[in-house]
Amino acid sequence: MSNAVDTRTLEDVSEPLTPVSRQERKLRTRQALLDTALELLADRPFATLSLREVAKGAGIVPTAFYRHFASMDDLGVALVEEATRTLRGMIRSARTDPDTYQGMISASVTTLHQFVRAHEDHFRFLTRERYAGGSLAEAIGVELRLFSGDLAIDLARFPKLREWSTEDLHMLADLIVSVMLTTIVELLEARPGQDAKITGTAEKRLRLVLLGVPHWKSA
Repeated sequence: MSNAVDTRTLEDVSEPLTPVSRQERKLRTRQALLDTALELLADRPFATLSLREVAKGAGIVPTAFYRHFASMDDLGVALVEEATRTLRGMIRSARTDPDTYQGMISASVTTLHQFVRAHEDHFRFLTRERYAGGSLAEAIGVELRLFSGDLAIDLARFPKLREWSTEDLHMLADLIVSVMLTTIVELLEARPGQDAKITGTAEKRLRLVLLGVPHWKSA
């Protein structure tokens, strides 16, 4: 039996069997900065965040921040992109029942409710910063227009909407997105037990929006 002394430190023993590449470490640190910023934004606007506190929360020195983002505004735009990926995922999930308006409404509201509750920090950030002005508000506006454009493409698959002009499809999509944004804010501000009432009202609003579809003569 060998009497050799194991001189490894605890840090050595705890190292992963598969070495982490430099690029992986960089991506993890970048994500840590995004996660820290989002956590700090739970009850405050983005403008109040400092680079120093975000770096500290991510476990890096402030100067290392610039290896990942050119500025705090750059980090903010990255947060917008991350949050709107959640919106894109939401609309993809709601495409499971495209055959009827009622099916689309029910699927959309159910999916909206699930995504808001699963990603409250993302949605709170988007709704708070949407009217804050500056580069973040501009980035959010761009992403919401892209989101509305995706929805317009989906709407064009309904038989009664196939002859609609692109402009009118986008107008209808904008109305639906407005209802969804209102519902998101209501869910984020809801007291316990109010979700069912809020989602029920959202379905009524969407039915009201779509009520005029069969009677609309698209130019």
